[in-house]
This record gives sequence, structure tokens and C-alpha cells, in this order.
Amino acid sequence: MLKLLYKKLTQTQMIAVGFLTIILAGALLLTLPISSKDGQMTNFLDAFFTATSASCVTGLVVSNTVEKWSLFGQLVILGMIQIGGLGFMTIGVFFSIILRRKIGLRTRGILQESVNTMQIGGIVRLAKKIIIGTVFFEGLGAILLSIRFIPEFGVLRGSFYGIFHSISAFCNAGFDLMGKEIPYASFTGYYDDWIINLTIMTLIVVGGIGFLVWDDIWTHKWKFRQYKLHTKIVISATLVLIFGGAVLFYLFENSHIISDMSPSGKILSSLFSSVTARTAGFNTVDTAALQDSSKLLTIVLMFIGGSPGSTAGGIKTTTLVVMIFYLRENITQNRCCNIYGRRLSDDVIKKASAVLCTNLFLSVGAVILITAIQPIPMTDVLLEVFSAIGTVGMSTGITRDLNAISKIIIIFLMYCGRIGSLSFALSLRGNKKTTPVVQPVEQITIG
Repeated sequence: MLKLLYKKLTQTQMIAVGFLTIILAGALLLTLPISSKDGQMTNFLDAFFTATSASCVTGLVVSNTVEKWSLFGQLVILGMIQIGGLGFMTIGVFFSIILRRKIGLRTRGILQESVNTMQIGGIVRLAKKIIIGTVFFEGLGAILLSIRFIPEFGVLRGSFYGIFHSISAFCNAGFDLMGKEIPYASFTGYYDDWIINLTIMTLIVVGGIGFLVWDDIWTHKWKFRQYKLHTKIVISATLVLIFGGAVLFYLFENSHIISDMSPSGKILSSLFSSVTARTAGFNTVDTAALQDSSKLLTIVLMFIGGSPGSTAGGIKTTTLVVMIFYLRENITQNRCCNIYGRRLSDDVIKKASAVLCTNLFLSVGAVILITAIQPIPMTDVLLEVFSAIGTVGMSTGITRDLNAISKIIIIFLMYCGRIGSLSFALSLRGNKKTTPVVQPVEQITIG
């Protein structure tokens, strides 16, 4: 039965079903009394919401993670974050390599779709590099964070905090255990701590630039000219968004929420706010207290997100760059869309347009539905919705006030954001073949 299903489903459908299976399994585990600190059963909707948020590496929560979930529950969440961040196919292929099982062409194709690579050749070798790189960066991050946490929390708790937050940061998940003294505080108590800020920001950026970029940098080292076009676009866009966003945060909040901070605290808070909005979800300043200009900037950064084939969400940096250059070429009436001395194909431009429009339509539709269902301020709903579809996890605190229907809407957005909104739409289409009929052309007026 399973083999028949495996053969009938498309690659996109396999990824969609795989993630849904992980979410349901995690939700069932989180409903168990052993998963909660009070030893009581957790209602399925809240467990399903948490499992979706963890598996889709989002970070939106309906309850305080450190107070609600027991050690078992926290480990279940951590496991889902790791699987969701790397992709279940990457982990499955890695275990197949260890067990020396043959990896078929179909499995390689699904892995290619999951990692979002441009070619199937060398995909297994790339999977090995992904696992090794992940272990290295998460291990190094855990050590650095543990050095800071152990003196404060003790050896066992400090070490666990180091491991948990390193994995959560690298996978761009945004789950944290810092709300014991102040609920939902995230890292607001460490806004001027250089070790914590730099470690978490580095993990977020490394996890969010994409596995393809890792491989290209590893191969060509620091020779920028030899990088693939994809890598050049990702690195350039990432640097502009991080530092451009930080400068704007500093200007918007310098006389407001960060006004009483030291100069280094202001710089770190601005940088952290810019980096974390790129799908990580941690915060060192109170998101609800931000000015509307900063909230709008956060929404824009969340909508853009990270890069393809990474642990991040959003429409991705490449989509943004392609659409900007396509707009420029249309304004200047050039025949081709060129970037870094290379021409982009029409298929790339079409896909970028589809991704942008799909995410935008889903987000706007969700905002309309939630505001119609519940009397919540529009700005808060906008931030919540774009945080969900961008798999970010930043919130003004309305997540725990959402009713059942609003929670289901947010769950759907998180799921679409992780597997890709366009991929979700394609998974519903299945294997339907389009008829090779071209309709007659007729002009319409645009603009």
C-alpha cells in the first residue's frame, strides 16, 4: 500500500505528505500527559499548532514553551525543529547512506526538490555535506552559548539551553526557553550580550543562506567571480537586507525603544532585529512596543525571508532580486533580464512572479479572514500573518489570543510557508497533463 502510494504521488506531493505526517506525529506526542509539565493532556489543536510551528520552523507559540512543556515535550519540539529545518528527505537519505542502502533515482529526485537544487547529479554528496555542516555549526553554536549559559543556569540546564537554542537558531525556528522568569521574553534580557547576539545571528544567517551557497563557497572559497549566479545574488541580497534593515531599525527606534541603551546595545539590537526578521523569530526588544514604521519594516523583511534551499522561509531573496531586475528591464525597455553578466530565463521570471503573487494573495486573504473573525488591531494581524507564512515566529503577543478558526488559518499559513506556497498549489494539481492547445492572442490594456 505504502509502495503504491509512493509511486503514485508526485515529488511535490511526497514532500507535502511527509511534512504533514511529521506534524501529526509530533502533535500526537505533544498531547500526551508526559509532554506537559502539569501531567495533563494537551488539547489537540494547541498541540497541532505547536507541532506545525516546530516542524515548519516558525516559532509562533500558544503557550510559554519553558513553562508548558516538560523535558520530553521540549525534546519532541527540538526533534521536529531539526527534521523540519533540514528536511525529512535529507535525514532519510543520510540514514540510508549509513545503512548502505541503495538510493534510487526517484528518491534522489524528491531530495532534489526538497533541497531545491538545480540538478540531480551529486545530490547525495550534497546531502552528506548538509548533515556534516549542520552538525559542525550547531555544535560550535551550542558550545559558545553553553559557555554563556552554564555560569547562569548550571551545567545541565546551561548545556541544554546551549544545544536547544543553537539548533533553533540554525534552523531559523525561533523557539526559546528564556521565558521562565518573564513569560515570552525571548532574548530581551541579553540585548547587549555580544556572545549571545553574535552567535545566534551567525547561526541564523548561515542556516538561512542555503545549502547550495555553502557548497559553492566551500568549492570556490572566497573567489566571488567564480561563484554561481545563484550564490552571487544570495550573498549580495543578504548583505543589503541585513545592514540596510539594521540602519533603518536604528533610525526608527533610536529615540524610542532603544533610546536608553548603550551605543553597543543599540547597534546589537538593530542588527539582531534585522537578522531575526529574516525568518528566525527571536527578539531582543519587545516586538509589540515597536513603532509602526519598524513593524512595517519587520513585515517586509519577513515576507522576503531567507534564500532557497535553506532552513528559512519567505518568498526568498532570489525571488525579490529577480522581480526587481525584471521591473528595471521593463522600465528601461530592455529585451532581456540580465544580472551579473548573465541572462535569466523566462521560466525563472514566471516562477518568481508566481511565488510572489501566491504568498501575497494568501497573506492578504488571511488578514481579511482573521480581522473579520476577531476584533484584533490590523497591524498586529498583519505582523502575525506575514510571520506565519514567512515561517518567522515574531509576534506582538496575539497568538495565544487567537480563537480556533484563526489558529487553523495560521497553521495553514505556516505549513504553506515551509513547503512553499507555490509547491502546495502544485501538489493539489497532481499529475494532470495540460492539453497542447494554444489559444488565439488578443491584446488588453494594462496599467
